[in-house]
Amino acid sequence: MTAREDGAAALAAPLDELLTQAAVGPMRRLLPGGPLTRFAGALVRNPQPVVSRVGGVAAELGRIAVGTSTIAAAGRDKRFADPAWTQNPLLHRILQSYLVLGRAAEEVVEDVPLEWQDRERMRFAANNLVEALAPSNNPFVSPVGWKALIETGGGNVVTGSRQLLHDLSSSPRVPTMVDPKAYVVGKDLGVTPGSVVLRTEVLEVIQYRPQTETVRSVPLLIIPPTINKFYVLDLAPGRSLIEYLVGQGQQVFVISWRNPDSRHRAWGFDSYATAILEAFNAVEEITGAGSAHVVAACSGGLLAAMTAAHRAASGGLDRLASLSLLVTMMDQSRAGMTSAILDENLAAAAVAKSGRAGYLDGRSLAEVFAWLRPQDLIWNYWVNNYIQGKRPPKFDILFWNADTTRMTAALHRDFVDVALHNRLAQPGTVTVLGTPIDLRNIAVDSYVVAGSADHICPWINCYRSSQLLGGKVRFVLSTNGHIAALVNPPGNAKSSYQVSDDNTLEPDDWRHAAATESGSWWPDYAAWLAARSGEPKAAPGSLGSAQHPALENAPGSYVRDR
Repeated sequence: MTAREDGAAALAAPLDELLTQAAVGPMRRLLPGGPLTRFAGALVRNPQPVVSRVGGVAAELGRIAVGTSTIAAAGRDKRFADPAWTQNPLLHRILQSYLVLGRAAEEVVEDVPLEWQDRERMRFAANNLVEALAPSNNPFVSPVGWKALIETGGGNVVTGSRQLLHDLSSSPRVPTMVDPKAYVVGKDLGVTPGSVVLRTEVLEVIQYRPQTETVRSVPLLIIPPTINKFYVLDLAPGRSLIEYLVGQGQQVFVISWRNPDSRHRAWGFDSYATAILEAFNAVEEITGAGSAHVVAACSGGLLAAMTAAHRAASGGLDRLASLSLLVTMMDQSRAGMTSAILDENLAAAAVAKSGRAGYLDGRSLAEVFAWLRPQDLIWNYWVNNYIQGKRPPKFDILFWNADTTRMTAALHRDFVDVALHNRLAQPGTVTVLGTPIDLRNIAVDSYVVAGSADHICPWINCYRSSQLLGGKVRFVLSTNGHIAALVNPPGNAKSSYQVSDDNTLEPDDWRHAAATESGSWWPDYAAWLAARSGEPKAAPGSLGSAQHPALENAPGSYVRDR
């Protein structure tokens, strides 16, 4: 995975815990008052680990001063790739001093005994501080900045300053990561041929035109996340999961959520579950099938699972052919930093703020996600946009990420409540459409995908989530982050995945036992679906039906709503 793809993997559909941060702002995370106080108290009670490190740091700084230190940046650290960092004696000493002091700061956090939540938050704050202070971010020190100054005759200062003021003038107040005019949805992205066959107040359903003479009898309904647009699953040709599945003979439908505003503040779990059932019924009616597959991602996976559990309790599970969950975390216990930042007071403040507005603005989430990976998503573009005065390069995932949507106040409230109390891991503690939700009742075959480098939905939590389901599970662990696990077309020689039909083991034991396969998991998924999709039949000559006629061409209208 390239550095840009690794950075883009941090930007995705929302993780429930982060919804609180988006509502109340980033400072609570960057300046963790309570954890910082407890950290200082623990340090005062037991200063020896820090005292012992001071001597080592002082000695290393002395070696740096006389030029005998061997401290060097990691070979993969592109911040210091310019040869001036090693060839210029002054810059070399500045770099080495930064590396020594930064490493010491992060090690001190590890030395001090703290509860796991406090440690996660202090570790995150320390990492953010260390990365912010990197000399590569300093325009008066950065060699690429001085080279740009000479090459442009000072034009980089003018352009960079203009771009900085523009980015600070409106949210999200982070560097622009892609030109907003780089792509056009429906022309460059989201171009798989199809038609809108259902439009309700909450969603549009798009049916894709078959690309094969025959199609599988059992159709497939895709449920995307509820923040950002559905076309992360239909990016540029060759990078589209939807295009790939259509090419494999699947009958593919996808939900395109409406971008809500304050008028829709009351749409919560029940509203979205009802909309999913309406979409499912339309798919069945159009295809004449008695059942359909459901594949859902991230927050869409949470909604899909709860809706499936409701259907199981009401006697309609036989209409669900299978359930596939992509980077979906239902067991949210100890989910790293994203779990550590959540507490009762913060959750209440977040819900109250979105309640007053009627929605949570997706631009606030974009800012939160960017600060989760500041080196890749903040400072990389700080140098490119402001110091060098360049425009960011084109990248479809980052364009999609910037194409944010809002989340209704009620849905925000429901997601935060589920996350705060880890309700989906506790049968009967959350109710949808009058049904107490028990994921064990979803007794159908499931295909669950996680990313080993996913910091938003950690793979261990995704794996434990798969153990909450009642049917047979095929678990796939892709060597990718949150978004790259979805946008993972065949042909990438660097990709691989582990896969097993046994999810009864502990996570570490599963990882040691599961087979490793080269390439993308998409072909494995296509084969898994095909085995559960019935006999081939002639592809339909037209889209929709008399009851659900084609309304307009894909990607529809809702995806264009800003």
